[in-house]
Amino acid sequence: MKGIYHMELKLATRLNAYLPHYNNDLEKVFEQLEKVGINYVDINFPQQTLGITPEHMKEMLDKHNLQPNGMEMRFETHYLTGDLGNPDEKLYQDAIKMCKEAADYCHAIGGSMINIWSAHDGFDYSFQIDYVEYWNRIVKACQEVADYAPDIRWSIEYKPYEPRGYAFVDSMGIVEMMLHDINRKNFGVLLDYCHMLMKHENPAMGTALFCSRKQLFGVHLNDGYGVHDDGLMVGTVTPFKTLEFLYYMKKYNFDGMIYFDTEPVREDPSDETKSNIEMLKYLLDLLDQIGMDKIQQVIDSNDGVKSRNLMLEFLQK
Repeated sequence: MKGIYHMELKLATRLNAYLPHYNNDLEKVFEQLEKVGINYVDINFPQQTLGITPEHMKEMLDKHNLQPNGMEMRFETHYLTGDLGNPDEKLYQDAIKMCKEAADYCHAIGGSMINIWSAHDGFDYSFQIDYVEYWNRIVKACQEVADYAPDIRWSIEYKPYEPRGYAFVDSMGIVEMMLHDINRKNFGVLLDYCHMLMKHENPAMGTALFCSRKQLFGVHLNDGYGVHDDGLMVGTVTPFKTLEFLYYMKKYNFDGMIYFDTEPVREDPSDETKSNIEMLKYLLDLLDQIGMDKIQQVIDSNDGVKSRNLMLEFLQK
């Protein structure tokens, strides 16, 4: 079976987890990433590109054997009233322009993907926004940037809440409706495992549905308790859910990048990254030991006891 499991894993991690430890020196961070086994990079735009030409960025990446996956859109607080759905026409156009500038930068460094997390597209109060108008503005903006850079794969990363009380694109159902209306083959979804737990979704369900439709462009892997965006190390809270998440990535031949979106607070970032890589490889090996066919047979049985027995077998390996 093809996919990420029969070739070198494409692994990235949060640069923001490292930068405070290395005086915000991006090259020193890249040096550390190479040492711990990271081979791909996503760069926050525009924050992590300020003062760095694309040529210099590519030079640093090449020096440390890092491949550019692409850009992560990060809208600053002056977009507080909205990003790609902002009702203020000037801010709305500025947000679109920023996405196009990210595409230009992405092209220049050899990247191929841009992920959009619209932190400020949402609301806190009833009667605060016009939902249909807001929806239409986001759809129109996404169509415009997709057409501007048709060779770039654009993804939407959803989150149920934080920083707003309600995020506008908040769930697997809403994002699928959004992709339907955008109607561009180069627009897909990026699934953040912790965000799915916050929505009380089963992450594996989203992986199966989007990956089987070839709409899964990226994955942020982490863990949490389902209330806040905890960003804990992979597999430390919900290991069985993580195993099922990875099972469907394997079943449907996901070959994109896995980004460790974990946030060390008391931990050393390099130790945490190495722990994430170790856990990921261990869980993938468990799937191989049990076997895809056997796991599918358990699923096909629709029997909770057999599911429990499978989980026990995972523990006994």
